[in-house]
Amino acid sequence: MANEAVLMIESEIPVNMTCADGAGIERGAICKMTDPNTAVLADGDEDIVAGIAANEKIASNGLTSIAIYRGGDFKVVLCGSCTVGDALITNASSGGSNTVLTAGVNAEDIIGIAKETGAEGETILMELKPRTNNLA
Repeated sequence: MANEAVLMIESEIPVNMTCADGAGIERGAICKMTDPNTAVLADGDEDIVAGIAANEKIASNGLTSIAIYRGGDFKVVLCGSCTVGDALITNASSGGSNTVLTAGVNAEDIIGIAKETGAEGETILMELKPRTNNLA
């Protein structure tokens, strides 16, 4: 997979989430959360993050669950630039696939925290910490 998120430090075990039988999700794919407790491929900027796929889910194989990491340190591909400590968001619709970018000041849905400074197209270390600040 292009831009696969690679697990470097496993600080939490993955959790099972529901997924559609027809869905194909590759290991290392950034997934967003839908209702109820369902993981699908991230496809937009600042998605509500489910986490990162721990294993591959083959489309139409009869399975309707997938293991998802919600914590740990991952190598991820950066879109734009970031500084160590920056909050990061998903970036699927604005030029990248399975990439992350620095969160804007009004960002509500965070995937993690940059543990390295990086520039466009570089691979950086990110602490996976999905959360939402949607207080509406």
